[in-house]
Amino acid sequence: MIGILGGMGTRAGLDFCNKLAVINRGKIDQKYPMFMLYNKSKIPNRIKNLKKYKNVLKSLIAGCRLLQKNKCKFIVMPCNTAHYWHKDIQKNIKIPILSMPKEVFLHAKKTCKNNSKIGILCTEATLETKVYNKYFDKNFSLISPSKSIQKKSVNKAINLVKMGKVKDAERVLRPAVNYLLKMKCKKIILGCTEIPIAIFAYKSFRKVKESKIFIDPNLLLAQISMERYSK
Repeated sequence: MIGILGGMGTRAGLDFCNKLAVINRGKIDQKYPMFMLYNKSKIPNRIKNLKKYKNVLKSLIAGCRLLQKNKCKFIVMPCNTAHYWHKDIQKNIKIPILSMPKEVFLHAKKTCKNNSKIGILCTEATLETKVYNKYFDKNFSLISPSKSIQKKSVNKAINLVKMGKVKDAERVLRPAVNYLLKMKCKKIILGCTEIPIAIFAYKSFRKVKESKIFIDPNLLLAQISMERYSK
């Protein structure tokens, strides 16, 4: 059984579950994966609690222990920022916890040349904690939007998705995507699990989507989870 520690945010966890279903569409009920979603929405806000590291860590460990107790084979966390705590969570959990940033990096290594420009759209906390940089910096040039675009476009879009205003989020996100395209990024990591919800909900990014420039970590994690589940 796949263990999913969700609630960071709730729509991101549900998006991951939906992607598991889409990957397996067309199969009979009994062929779909067994999974347990723990929508632990009470986990302290990761962005606001970077300096209160142990408070967040304690809550994440408790969530993973519940999934471990219920016989899950491995655990995934559909939240990029939460991977700042990944190493210390894993020390306290006996079953594997897949690393979203690591899987995205391994995917990029297969699809991009060394030293390519890779764009990233994510929370300021993900940028600050360098959860992607620690994998990407040796092989790629990781590009994020300017500080003003980050605040006016990316941060705002993430909050709009959390509020359920997906169409508004897609509109607000456009300047950030255009910035990374102008920087000639070969791939763009949708490094906050709210962002793909905005990107893929509407047709305005159709040409970019068709170019396969976007990397959706939530979808990639779902695909890797199915590979592990099937072994």
